[in-house]
Amino acid sequence: MLKGNFFRGLGYLGEGFRLIRQPGLRLFVVIPLVINILLFGVLFFFLGELFAGLIAAAMGWLPDWAWLQALDWLFWILYGAVILLMLAYGFVIVANLIGSPFYGYLAELTEKHLTGQEVNTDDSWATIIKDIPRALWREVQKILYYLPRAIGLLVIGLIPVVNLVAAVLWFLFNSWMMALQYVDYPADNHKVSFPALRRLLGDTRLSAFGFGLPVALAAMVPVLNLFVVPAAVCGATAYWVRENGATRN
Repeated sequence: MLKGNFFRGLGYLGEGFRLIRQPGLRLFVVIPLVINILLFGVLFFFLGELFAGLIAAAMGWLPDWAWLQALDWLFWILYGAVILLMLAYGFVIVANLIGSPFYGYLAELTEKHLTGQEVNTDDSWATIIKDIPRALWREVQKILYYLPRAIGLLVIGLIPVVNLVAAVLWFLFNSWMMALQYVDYPADNHKVSFPALRRLLGDTRLSAFGFGLPVALAAMVPVLNLFVVPAAVCGATAYWVRENGATRN
């Protein structure tokens, strides 16, 4: 039997958006946000330059008909669609890899804000830098958990008739992964292993799906997905405190 409260889970992302506006938390929202904007801006600039060259080369092979040469605008529309898909599905993974040391500390500050209790007494910049390898390895663990299951769902999507349920399974899996992704930050601060975290979220699975659902949807919206990551970290910390932290620490 599924436990937890789906509707309570839905409210945690909204609480996260309220929390990121707190003065003591803003710095650790702004720093990774600026890094991600600069990185993706540079990436898409070079992709645009590369794509322009490819379009020019492709049009050079086509007959010199005015109406056919004018179709280069169609290629740019396709490029825009690719950009949106990359933002939707690639941004969260890259943003988490870049910002993981900051987000761990953001979760720590958020928990202190919510409970009034210190999670870790050593809050220096040296500690954040020292934790970078461990934080990156934690992100790699989540990617290794995600990939084989994503490939399995992709295979299901290729099977006739069975593929009718593939979209629903993808949606549920992405919601589950978003909950795992972000609740992992406060869990890691409490030295809870990734396998143990999966069991903890399984104990409140309905709440986990409720939290992960709006995060997954927001991650697909350009510009909004720039802000959803830190908001999800803060919302996941609220989830941890209320769903798991109070009973398992």
